[in-house]
Amino acid sequence: MTFTVFVYAFFGGLLPSFIWLYFLLKEDTKHHEPKKLIALAFIAGMIAVPLALPLEQYAKMYFLGDGQNITLQVLAAWALIEELLKYAVAAAVILWRPSVDEAPDYVIYMITVALGFAAAENMLFLITPIMQGGTASSIFTGDIRFLGSTLLHVVASASIGFALAFSDKSHPAVRITAAAFGLILATALHTVFNALIISEGASATFSAFLFVWVVAVVFFAAFEVLKYFQYNTIPLNTSNY
Repeated sequence: MTFTVFVYAFFGGLLPSFIWLYFLLKEDTKHHEPKKLIALAFIAGMIAVPLALPLEQYAKMYFLGDGQNITLQVLAAWALIEELLKYAVAAAVILWRPSVDEAPDYVIYMITVALGFAAAENMLFLITPIMQGGTASSIFTGDIRFLGSTLLHVVASASIGFALAFSDKSHPAVRITAAAFGLILATALHTVFNALIISEGASATFSAFLFVWVVAVVFFAAFEVLKYFQYNTIPLNTSNY
């Protein structure tokens, strides 16, 4: 791989994530997060990709052996690996910091980690079409990942962010349960999208994109509700348990 190919893949992979990150940060301009932590979360998400690749390869070999057809078990395993790693790097690098002091912060940082992960993943997907000299193919791949896969990472990781946000003031046992539920939901969303996207036919692809955009609209609305409750001094959780 030449340096030029790497540069094109690098910036082509970053662009979709940077666009989504711009819109995310615009949603939180009145209570913006430290730029250094946003950058750290993004980089942590990128680092999770090389950690995921060998684990996904192992999962494929474990479930398929010498078989070639991807099964639902493999898709679920891949989704779990990616969502667990995104959450793990977020928890290790960001979520314990004092700056994460408001419920919406959990959603913002989980989405930022997801965008970093998607950026690194996008780079890998762009290398082959760029090396083959397919400019149109590279642009198409970037557009598809901007509209579908990158957004999928956003909504999947947002599931965990929402679970942590809405259990912010709860007992640790409740928070652990909420995080587990968020991880299960993230894995399920990821698996459904991947199952649809690898199915043959335009209708399956359309269903995959419709699915992720419907979920995204619901989550964006939920984020507005979360901010309203947080910034209007209405407690999100009054449980003493």
